[in-house]
Amino acid sequence: MVIQMKVEGLLFDPRSSMYILLLQQVDGNDTLPIWIGKPEADAIALALGKVVTPRPLTHDLIKNVFDSLNIKPTKIVITEIVDNTYYALICATDGKKEITIDSRPSDAIAVALRVHVPIFVDEKVLEVRRTDELEEWLKNLRPEDFGNIM
Repeated sequence: MVIQMKVEGLLFDPRSSMYILLLQQVDGNDTLPIWIGKPEADAIALALGKVVTPRPLTHDLIKNVFDSLNIKPTKIVITEIVDNTYYALICATDGKKEITIDSRPSDAIAVALRVHVPIFVDEKVLEVRRTDELEEWLKNLRPEDFGNIM
């Protein structure tokens, strides 16, 4: 099952010198942080701000190619996470058949914001993320964190 998300914002992580793209569940409380580079963050920020550039940037070019070929993007789906690397698909149709295009999530989201299609995350990605956070929390536990149980 997939869960619809929206871009909640972009944050700068000074520890890693990377940006965090924060996705928020549309009808719920789940969030998904994705660390991305500055160029990807800039592309998303331009789309969020509805900034029109004098010449098309890469994600604008992708939108223009879709338009020129009469292909309509329908949604993007973040499909999996493997070794802290996220995978996504841009789903589109030419009116006769559905096509999927492999993409980095940051690029897929930058395109989604330009073509106004929904963003989805496979629930197994959210589950892996929750498990990773639990493992990190458990690794950082110290014996004194348990207190005296007797």
